[in-house]
Amino acid sequence: MAEGFDDAREFWDQRYAAPDYIFGREPNRFLVSQRDLFFPGARVLDVATGEGRNAVWLAQQGCKVTGIDVSPLALDKARRLAAERGVQVDFELADVRKWAWPMHGYDAIVTIFIQFAAPTERALVFEGMKRALRPGGVLVMQGYTPGQLEFRTGGPPQVEHLYTEAMLRQAFGDLDIVRLHEHEDVLAEGTKHVGRSALIDLVARKRA
Repeated sequence: MAEGFDDAREFWDQRYAAPDYIFGREPNRFLVSQRDLFFPGARVLDVATGEGRNAVWLAQQGCKVTGIDVSPLALDKARRLAAERGVQVDFELADVRKWAWPMHGYDAIVTIFIQFAAPTERALVFEGMKRALRPGGVLVMQGYTPGQLEFRTGGPPQVEHLYTEAMLRQAFGDLDIVRLHEHEDVLAEGTKHVGRSALIDLVARKRA
């Protein structure tokens, strides 16, 4: 999305109108690798939950999960996936750029490939995430770095939407950064994230 993009719902509804799960039905591999951070009863927010693959997995770990997304079509698919897996998730229709982030509302916040917001909007979203974490809560994020423009296997085409280690360190420097790692890996997530990818992982904990 470009700066000032106002048709997020229409954009994502067009993508999610496909009958298949365009990002797959299984959770993100990096998120799964962090399973020890999620305990039964933990309040977890999945930002831009899409078709629900990560929110459903978090609910399967016993977490109390809220998943927000701007696309009604995506949330319909997410609810179907939750029903198929026999878990309860609170899915909410919301534009994260305008959402009222609750103060200290969550034990963990998950953000997997949410690089749709322009830099000014992204700063507001990041501040909202930090506000919504309780003291001691954790942020788990995976995104694409500028190297992804060479691979073109997913993510936005605008370099300003991509993450670098320096940018995330600056944005979340007021948290305790547990992991911040740029790397390449091969993804197989539905039809939209497929092939070698330039990735960055972040785990950060809000200070007490």
